Amino acid sequence: MATKTKTVWFCNNCGYENSKWLGKCPSCGEWNTFVEEKVTTSKGGSKRGLVKSQKPVKLSDIEIKEEARMKMPSGELNRVLGGGLVAGSLTLIGGEPGIGKSTLLLQNILSIRNRKILYVSGEESATQLKLRADRLGKISDDTYILCETRLDNIFTQIENIEPQLVVIDSIQTIFSSDIESAAGSVSQVRECAAALLRYAKESGVPVILVGHINKDGAIAGPKVLEHIVDTVLQFEGDRQYLYRILRGIKNRFGSTNEIGIYEMVHRGLKEVKNPSEMLLSENREEEMSGISIGVTVEGIRPFMVEVQALVSSAAYGTPQRSVTGFDQRRLNMLLAVLEKRARFKLSQKDVFLNIAGGLKVVDPALDMAVIAAIMSSNFDVSIPRSTVFAGEVGLSGEIRTVTRIEQRVAEAQKLGFDTIFIPKGNLKGIKDTFTIKIVEVGKVEEVFQHIFN
Repeated sequence: MATKTKTVWFCNNCGYENSKWLGKCPSCGEWNTFVEEKVTTSKGGSKRGLVKSQKPVKLSDIEIKEEARMKMPSGELNRVLGGGLVAGSLTLIGGEPGIGKSTLLLQNILSIRNRKILYVSGEESATQLKLRADRLGKISDDTYILCETRLDNIFTQIENIEPQLVVIDSIQTIFSSDIESAAGSVSQVRECAAALLRYAKESGVPVILVGHINKDGAIAGPKVLEHIVDTVLQFEGDRQYLYRILRGIKNRFGSTNEIGIYEMVHRGLKEVKNPSEMLLSENREEEMSGISIGVTVEGIRPFMVEVQALVSSAAYGTPQRSVTGFDQRRLNMLLAVLEKRARFKLSQKDVFLNIAGGLKVVDPALDMAVIAAIMSSNFDVSIPRSTVFAGEVGLSGEIRTVTRIEQRVAEAQKLGFDTIFIPKGNLKGIKDTFTIKIVEVGKVEEVFQHIFN
């Protein structure tokens, strides 16, 4: 069959394909992202694709069966996956270099018994993987290590071993000899991922891919990979902190509202069963100004976070606004609300805000805790450590209702807090069976009156 090589331009950001170079990608709108790659096409290839065609069936005749799932040793990983790995699924795990993706997968597959597993590494040698396995303290006779980057050779070994689970670390290092471009290019990533998807669907063997992320924090070749795979998991966290969060971005077999939390220890990743205690300061007896506790929800999982604020006079003329773990623009909005609606003069003061534990929070229900911490630091008056906040602040200074308020109040009560501030009317229609003191507020002024008066 005759082959033909042609030059195609791909967008590095979204995978958009075009016959010539473009300054701006018409798909994602990014500038200067097109790269030139050579692709090989086969004449008559479309005919070959019609050999194994499927016959259409009536929707009413399709029988629904529960997916067969492979339980992973990590309960947090099973939670994010929706109960385990589905047979024949293609899962992608992305994250920054050194965040712990390979450690997470290796310590899980080494704990699986009576299942043949093939771990394909394109970045590390077999000796390096053996040293990591020794550090994790787990050695499995059912795990096979293959250090290979050529896709054809990988499929040859898959046919010989016939594994029940395949791990590819990482997809950016794998290349197909049918494509002339370099490994990691858009065309190579797309071709290799599509070939692994066909293998997973035809054999029923689950495949896990490890993917790098680009400088913007998205998985490299994001649209290409995200459209092909069944599940996308993001492993995130600050390498300066011990804690990592596994978050579901896409899941065809479960919900994306679950997260898994891990702690990095010297023997690998340890599951965090109670994240609220992890994110709160250990010294809870001593009350200090500028600290408040907020209830946030990640997916459907409520937990407490400690908000730390420092307000001081601007020493260099221009006030600073420094934020860690919170949205900078949202902090500026909250400061404007305090200035305009509550008459607090903060325009000539430096404001520093930090979410303890290295966590990044986007839940608007943390607004009330943020303004409480800021004003506590401004007045140098401490907030009782037994008090917790949950509420969104609007532009007119009102405290807006938040979602899952029942779970937030229950979490605060379970952890032994005495008082919780919530938006007025948020518990309307919900049966009040709580023993914790609930204070309903409608304006930011009411919050300060209860705390500082």
